Amino acid sequence: MSAVASYFSSLSLLGLLGRLPAGVAQGLIWGIMALGVYVTFRLLDVADLSVDGTFSTGGAVTVMLIISGVNPWLAILVAMLAGLIAGAITGLLHTKLGIPAILAGILTQYALYSINLAIMGFKANQAVSVDKYALVISGRNVPLAIVVGLIFVAVIIGIMYWFFGTEMGSALRATGCNPQMSKAQGININSMKVMGLALSNGLVALAGGLAAQYSGFADVNSGRGAIVIGLAAVIIGEVIGEALLGKRLNFAGKLAFVVVGGILYYLVYTLVLWLKLDSNLMKLFTAVIVAIFLAVPYLKGQAKTSFKKAAKNGNGKEAK
Repeated sequence: MSAVASYFSSLSLLGLLGRLPAGVAQGLIWGIMALGVYVTFRLLDVADLSVDGTFSTGGAVTVMLIISGVNPWLAILVAMLAGLIAGAITGLLHTKLGIPAILAGILTQYALYSINLAIMGFKANQAVSVDKYALVISGRNVPLAIVVGLIFVAVIIGIMYWFFGTEMGSALRATGCNPQMSKAQGININSMKVMGLALSNGLVALAGGLAAQYSGFADVNSGRGAIVIGLAAVIIGEVIGEALLGKRLNFAGKLAFVVVGGILYYLVYTLVLWLKLDSNLMKLFTAVIVAIFLAVPYLKGQAKTSFKKAAKNGNGKEAK
């Protein structure tokens, strides 16, 4: 009992409250990454595993350009362009060479590991200091980082909402919804897939560039597990959004709740660290969280079906 008491006495509520803003700031950055995952996972209905590589690419390109004297804002844009190219390569491997999407993503991710090392001068990580460079976002100033993150999120969601309402954006959504019908309507579904994968990985690389500036370094393994975190944010955001708004949840709301999912994920991560649990177990916690939230819609559907069957059986017995 004394060990348990000493454990809880060592936990500081003020310490937790002090960590929460940093969790929100990081959650906003990973929420941008989750928006990229949302494009392929929900809109395009493609399993893209190149995300783990392009996130690291975004960080590597951003940091190396800043060190070379490039403006941090321009460095982020170039990083996004690098992500667009990587995503397009995944799309071309899938559409032009007939490689299944999941394998095409794995191949791109695998190749990007070496490319990211080459970008960083064959070093596993490279540092960039806010004391030396005027970074866009930094963990040294968390309140400002939250403001910058919110601005990025608002602008990205606004652009995505506008784009997916255009003819081209609607064609991309239609491709993910029903490829056969879209092809019959004259839509080039291969071009749409390449475009969707490019857009997705561009957003992921943008998030990687912001994350590198926030943390002050780029690491070749920084994107490891990014796809699972992105899926966690998407699923958590969808379940919470539907629970709160139901049928009133529109497309812009869905995008916003994806970011909320990213924030909630990182707040849980912050809570785990505050509880002094081994951070190496976070991947296990993430897998459990994703599994639970993935199961919620299915279990709800099963429950509704069971109630309907029970009601029908009850009505049938009463009729007899």
